[in-house]
Amino acid sequence: MAVKDRDRFSTTTRIRALGEQTAARVYRSQTKRQARRSRLTGRAALLVMVICSLVVVLAYPIRQYVAQRAEIADLQREKQQARQRVEDLRDLKARWQDDAYAEQQIRLRLHYVMPGETGFVVIDPGTAKQSRAGLGAAGRPWYRTVWDGVDKADAATSHHQ
Repeated sequence: MAVKDRDRFSTTTRIRALGEQTAARVYRSQTKRQARRSRLTGRAALLVMVICSLVVVLAYPIRQYVAQRAEIADLQREKQQARQRVEDLRDLKARWQDDAYAEQQIRLRLHYVMPGETGFVVIDPGTAKQSRAGLGAAGRPWYRTVWDGVDKADAATSHHQ
């Protein structure tokens, strides 16, 4: 028995026992970590799958929502522009109902003069140098363009006869 007791307290026996205890602790901690890792990995995979599924399921409705919001904003902008256009046209209609405005526009656009007045056409020296063809229909009154069209039509029918 004395040999057994002495063997129990020997340095080699104590170091071996400490080594076995340490190995057991390391083994237990490794198995716990592995178990924790495998559980965490499974949970993480499940979480990723759920998030991906939500993204896939919600992607189309969110895209539709954003597109509809943009369309609503465009329609509201068009509505505001239409209201402004209606308001402008009402103002123009009210102006045309005023005899003084109508007379002013008739004089300006049709080059009318009142009885007893003398009409003048002032030619700018810079524009007088331009050829008549270069001036085009935009620089002439509308009735000149109509009359030139009638002259051309008359000239075309007289050549065929």
